[in-house]
Amino acid sequence: MENDAATLYCPNENCQAANPLTHKFCQRCSTPLPKNYLWAVVDSPSVGSPGEILADRYLILDKFVLLDTKPGLLALTPELDNLQPLKAYLRLIPYRLHVPQVYGVLFVADGSSHREILLLEKPPLLVDDTIQQLHLGSELTTAWRDATSMRQLNWLWQIAHLWQPLVSEGVASSLLDSYVLRVEGSLVRLLELRFDSTTSPELPQLGEFWQQLVSTAKPAIAEFVDRVSLALIQGEINSTDQLVGVLDRGLAGLGRSQTPTIQIITKTDTGPSRQRNEDACSPPSGTLVSKPPQPTALAIVCDGIGGHEGGSVASNLAIETIQQQVQQLTKVPYDHIDPSLLLNDLDKAVAMANDKISQRNDGENRQGRQRMGTTLVMALPVAHEMYITHVGDSRAYWITRHGCYQVTLDDDVASREVRLGYAIYREAVQQSAAGSLVQALGMGSSTSLHPTSGRFMLDEDAVFLLTSDGLSDFDRVEEYWETEILPILIGEANIATVADRLVEIANTKNGHDNVTVALVHYQVQYWEPEITIQAVISQSSSAKTVDFASRATDATLLGSPNHKTQVIPDTEPARTRQFPLQWIVPLIFVVAAGFLGLFVKQLRSPSGVSPIFSNPLQTQNPTIEATPTPRSLANLSPGWVIKTNNDISLGNNQSLPRGTFLEVIEKKSNPNPASGSFLVSMRVCANKSTQTPANTNNPAVTNSVPPNSKPLPATVLLNSSQVNRFGVVLQSDVPNPCRTVTQPPVTEPSDTSPT
Repeated sequence: MENDAATLYCPNENCQAANPLTHKFCQRCSTPLPKNYLWAVVDSPSVGSPGEILADRYLILDKFVLLDTKPGLLALTPELDNLQPLKAYLRLIPYRLHVPQVYGVLFVADGSSHREILLLEKPPLLVDDTIQQLHLGSELTTAWRDATSMRQLNWLWQIAHLWQPLVSEGVASSLLDSYVLRVEGSLVRLLELRFDSTTSPELPQLGEFWQQLVSTAKPAIAEFVDRVSLALIQGEINSTDQLVGVLDRGLAGLGRSQTPTIQIITKTDTGPSRQRNEDACSPPSGTLVSKPPQPTALAIVCDGIGGHEGGSVASNLAIETIQQQVQQLTKVPYDHIDPSLLLNDLDKAVAMANDKISQRNDGENRQGRQRMGTTLVMALPVAHEMYITHVGDSRAYWITRHGCYQVTLDDDVASREVRLGYAIYREAVQQSAAGSLVQALGMGSSTSLHPTSGRFMLDEDAVFLLTSDGLSDFDRVEEYWETEILPILIGEANIATVADRLVEIANTKNGHDNVTVALVHYQVQYWEPEITIQAVISQSSSAKTVDFASRATDATLLGSPNHKTQVIPDTEPARTRQFPLQWIVPLIFVVAAGFLGLFVKQLRSPSGVSPIFSNPLQTQNPTIEATPTPRSLANLSPGWVIKTNNDISLGNNQSLPRGTFLEVIEKKSNPNPASGSFLVSMRVCANKSTQTPANTNNPAVTNSVPPNSKPLPATVLLNSSQVNRFGVVLQSDVPNPCRTVTQPPVTEPSDTSPT
């Protein structure tokens, strides 16, 4: 892979020693040696011969892959006015998880003329330092067949989010080019941007591209992908909002086959050069939180600003306020959470914290630099998703076995210049005042505050690092993630030890500020579902989602005509977007009570007609959706029938035999979420071996009871985990085995019910 004669120069300006390419640390001063692999954008068959060194610093490793042997030096940058296509990369910096960013330009003499080669940093590469091999990341179309159904749908979800911003920059063709569309673990990543011709591609062309993936899609989602791609081709799905909503519902269905285990640890330290610690974190420093058994896992890091006592007050006030708000939000069962509403409510929690700090400033008559404030970054894992919200320059990093990715973009002057297309980031950070914040909590009214909130689908083990700039300054995370954080994922270190080590690195390698870190270790147990996920194409997306770039980080960006990375047009009524999430639970109880009342009324009807066991939501208004909502365990309703596909133990030597039919009486929230998101009360009505009701008042009926077992109860109360494991929903066109003239009384089970 590499030229043995080539050397890698230490980036420490006081050292700059030459080192073998195989070294990770400078042999003279122990400074980490970054390996900046670059992708060269050229029209020719290659940039040169492997082993050749260009411009006295760039070692050619492959046709288009270079290594910067002098990473401590700035790369040459062009006049941006002369390279208009370059601005597409810059304005798409909020999507740098997927879109490569500009490293610099290489000027190469070609006879009497010169050509400019665009160099992109962090291309999707697989590097094995142990055997000195390097390969490009797999094309999505190649990796597709070996991926899980969760990952396949996750890749499509990411493409759907990228479509509109890339259309805005005239580079949507990149998502239709199998050569540049690569994957790195669970992430979709582009080698480079493909610029559109005279007209941008439209969603039907995306559907045609996805149609090629149907034949090798996993069985659980093959029908889903086929339905979605055809809906795109035929124009039934005509907006990215609608497309993302459909994919969200599909991922929610697959998410039931994924069980996460989460651990959180925090650590804060004053540092060697400060008199007091103005940082704050949640959970409190040194506290380890695990979910389960805890119902909620939330990590927050704040870096206070504002002189004597001010920063500490602001950071702690922000954490106290946000904790209270998020506790209210997480009382809602996951099945009832709309992602866009949760994102909005997280923003509102941040706005409330901002206003409390600002009011404290006003009350104490603090002005200008005397105003106290704080940065903020927080992580909230919910089922198969991670929600990240931030303001200021405290950062969130996503570490997997494949790499370390910064998922937040600092609210500072340098990042603003890049987003507006005015400068390359590596050049912008060298300018004076580049690190000055453009916003922080407490500086003014929340009407001028623009938090950045986004969510990420998780289908593999990962660690999220939240940190103040006491650690992140001078690229310390990029230098040390592989040796310090990656061992968590391969089982060679625990997060408490790693947190201590990161604080030590911040104090010894930086040492200029307080330091605070939070580590969120997300572990996944996944199994392929036996069910087939159905695609429900509604006329408008009820699960509108917003990602980082749709929420501007500075007021000047919102009004700028050059800001083209706004993702989602504002098409829904304001009252829909602002519906308070905390009202959902009472509303669910009201609706459930109405269904139960209707059911009891039917039971008492003198007509003697057997009740119709169907979902009222599917029959009252058939115009809501063109396709009836498929029955699933997620939307159980009173009157529906399920059949057990295994024996279910009820305790006290009682069990439901395999093949028992149960009729849903009532579904309600579970006060103990650790055992399931909901409880469902059901009537035991028949067993497949007898096809007769169990425990009815008819003396002619006998029960099928296992030997040495107590008689079956009339009703049982199961949690969602039990139902998901053992239940099969009967469709409406299947003969109802629970239709009997005599109905048992609806009673709440007591000590025979499982918990």
